[in-house]
Order: sequence, then structure tokens, then C-alpha cells
Amino acid sequence: MRLQNKKDMEKPVIIFGSTGLAKAALEIFNSNNIVVYGFLDDDEKTHNTEINAVTVLGATDDHGFTKLIGQKCEAFVATDDNSLRKEYVEYLKETRKVMPMNAVHNAATISESFIIGHGNFVNAGAILSNDSKMGNHNVINSKAIIEQEVEMGDFVQIGTGSIINTKVKIENEVFIGSGVTVVAGVTIGKGARIGAGSVVVGDVKKGQTVFGNPAVEVK
Repeated sequence: MRLQNKKDMEKPVIIFGSTGLAKAALEIFNSNNIVVYGFLDDDEKTHNTEINAVTVLGATDDHGFTKLIGQKCEAFVATDDNSLRKEYVEYLKETRKVMPMNAVHNAATISESFIIGHGNFVNAGAILSNDSKMGNHNVINSKAIIEQEVEMGDFVQIGTGSIINTKVKIENEVFIGSGVTVVAGVTIGKGARIGAGSVVVGDVKKGQTVFGNPAVEVK
């Protein structure tokens, strides 16, 4: 398993976002004894409020805080809105020359041979099996299972309790809802969407939305 080096994990982290995924990320960092320095959010109503005693410091482009990233702090992007996630990632790359760190719950199970990129969110109970790999900025929700020899791209979201079987290929920006089963050997094309509870037994084309058991295209 490839994660941040120990030195980076000892730094405090600034979380981009303060709702939903951000609160779960705070729990994940707490589970790993990583200090959260604070949240940044563009909603002014959240500024100077607290989440479990951690302050929403200001906006995501507040240089007074972002200047710390890459030197004294790490960053994590905590939103499941892919367009906003991409915006924050580009901002960090361009202005701070850094990639977001991973947020991996200590109650997740990850094989030593699973290769993981940067900026990924992996919640409690997820199982990431041997000889599989995923890229950057993916969201793996609670109790999702990724079996052996799976290949996953960037900005993928996998819902709670979904099962991705052996040798599945998932291209960039795919959304897989909760409780989905993807059978072995299937390829899911870029930007495809799989409805909750579906059973995917064949390849899904780029940009398709499918649903059902077996999953069929939804027009």
C-alpha cells in the first residue's frame, strides 16, 4: 500500500469544505491521530463556526491559511462534487505545488499490494484487496469492497456497501451508487453512472447511466 510518507502524516491537515464529507474526513484523521488545523469553506456563514472543536477558518483562497500548505500543513479536499473537487485540486497544484493527502480510516482494510494515489477518501469498513490500484481523488464509502486486480482511475465515487469484483476496470469520473455489485471482468467507461442497488453484468459505455438487476441503460 502506498500512502504518504511518515513525515507528511505528522503534519496537521487543512480540510477544504466543512459539510458532509468534510465531517467524515475529520473523523478519519482523528482515527489516525492526525491533527486537523482547521476547515476552509467559501460559505461565509460557516466562518468562525466549529465542528467538533475544529474551526472553519475562512475561504478556500484565504492566503493567510493556504500559505501554510506544503510547508507546515497538508491539505485534503472534502467534497463529493467532482467539479468543485477538481477546482480545489487545481488550485492546490497551481498555487501550492502540492497534491492533497489521502484520508484513510484506520478501520478500513487495505492490502499491502494495493496501490493508492493521492487525495483519496476511504471510509471505515472498506476493503481494498491485493494487486488492485486506484488513481487520485476517489471517494470510497463505508464497507465498499474492491476485490483483486481491479483498476480504478481518478475522481471515481463508490457508494456504501458496493462490491467491485475481480479484474473490473473503472475509468475516470464514474459514479457507483450504494449497494451495487459489479461482476468480474466488467469495464465501466468514463463518466458512467450506476444506480443504487444495481447488478452490473456487462460493460458500461462512456457516459451511460444504468440501473437495475441486471443493470440496463436509463435514457
